[in-house]
Amino acid sequence: MDISYPCGKDVVERVLPHRDPFLWVTRIVACEPGESVTAELDVDPALPLFAGHFPGRPVLPGVVIMEALAQAASFCILVARGAEGSVGFLTGIDGAKFRRQVLPGETLRLSARIAKSSSRMCVAEVEASVDGQTCASATHKYVLAQAGE
Repeated sequence: MDISYPCGKDVVERVLPHRDPFLWVTRIVACEPGESVTAELDVDPALPLFAGHFPGRPVLPGVVIMEALAQAASFCILVARGAEGSVGFLTGIDGAKFRRQVLPGETLRLSARIAKSSSRMCVAEVEASVDGQTCASATHKYVLAQAGE
């Protein structure tokens, strides 16, 4: 697939199998397939999850931040392999640190560097930030599978 960067959600949906309400990448800013990716998530204040996390003090859950990072890294890996539509199952999160809350209306920058990529296992160093401030970081591990496996 020939992709020009930056690209929007329409291209993201051609590569990733995720769909709303569980697609957590708004756009890809830059990508070196198989090497690194920079993506963004516009944190919509109307997301229903904010009603319960937390009432009166809404914060994007850390698990959603980790999922958004996994989706961005998977995009980078799938494009490199020409494996659009395959699934990157998250199998491990090592050394996760959460340093700053992510609030409704903010744009979360998602960065991943692919540290290892074999036929089925991939490892990525990931970081999420807002306005240059690190919100979360971790080492992710993924197993790749064709949709339906």
